[in-house]
Amino acid sequence: MTRRTPIIGLIVAGAVFVIDQLTKWIVTGPLGINFLGASREVVSFFDLRFVQNMGVSLGLLRAESDVARWALVAMTAAIAVAVTFWMWREEKGADKIALGLVLGGAIGNILDRVRLGYVVDFADLHFGEWRPFLVFNVADAAITVGVLILLVRALLIRDKPARMTENVNA
Repeated sequence: MTRRTPIIGLIVAGAVFVIDQLTKWIVTGPLGINFLGASREVVSFFDLRFVQNMGVSLGLLRAESDVARWALVAMTAAIAVAVTFWMWREEKGADKIALGLVLGGAIGNILDRVRLGYVVDFADLHFGEWRPFLVFNVADAAITVGVLILLVRALLIRDKPARMTENVNA
């Protein structure tokens, strides 16, 4: 196993995928929150609410036809392939983990779109009527956290350059 083998990233991606699909199944299956308008309060600021997400983040690129749906699947699959290649080339463990979060989330949402024609969203965080986020799912949260980790590491955490030490002969 070489240093570049992305085993930790692949494990993270697999875990995110399984947790994402499991939570979607629990919400829409055993809990029965599986039709528009269905919801259940968990605590005063968090509800489980069924939403069929036809687009991507922030409701952009809505896929309301079969052609648009499959174009969105192809686009997100291409991104997932690019993330996988990046993960394979990446040497830093933290970045491999972040890329694993993005990959696992992307695959979870791709599977929904292929199987159902939409992505199941269910997590509704709110404070009274104020909602800081749209309704989301585990995959969306993993993608967001993964991208934030990559951005923070790229912008704020830099590798220290190797210091040249002088050998002073006294």
